[in-house]
Amino acid sequence: MSQSSEVHREPGRERLGLLRVRDDVIALHAMRWPDEIRSPEELLPPPVELSDEEIDGALALMASMTREDLEGEEFQDTYTEALGQIIEAKREDREPPKLQEPESKPGQIVDLMAALNESVQQARAARGEDADVHELPKKTAKKTTKKAAKKAAKKAAAKKTSGRRPRSA
Repeated sequence: MSQSSEVHREPGRERLGLLRVRDDVIALHAMRWPDEIRSPEELLPPPVELSDEEIDGALALMASMTREDLEGEEFQDTYTEALGQIIEAKREDREPPKLQEPESKPGQIVDLMAALNESVQQARAARGEDADVHELPKKTAKKTTKKAAKKAAKKAAAKKTSGRRPRSA
């Protein structure tokens, strides 16, 4: 089969397309109009002047953050290994292996209010102030009265009939 080109249409656009035949596949390449192509110079960052001290500082920072000891169980990619086992099992039409759930370490439950109160006491003690912290009173839900309910209903009704007329077309 020979190469051919034709225009295919998208909603609201017209595009030039190139159909190519490769072995037993027909591929459509969407061609771009000149105004759709950006110049690569637009993508370049602006030139920056760096001093030798800045470069040395950046290299020192990278060296301090580099680790050579990336061996051990904490750096093992168990997800990729488990996914590989599942893919291999499906490829061989057998049941995927049952994988163990990782042992979850029980986390410490932190009472945030107690931690905050302790922090406030320590800060006050460090400043030499009285370090007594009192609990805040619990808020109680207010009971709505009939008068308050009527007032709210009147306000809502007043908003609905605001006196403005809708514009006609």
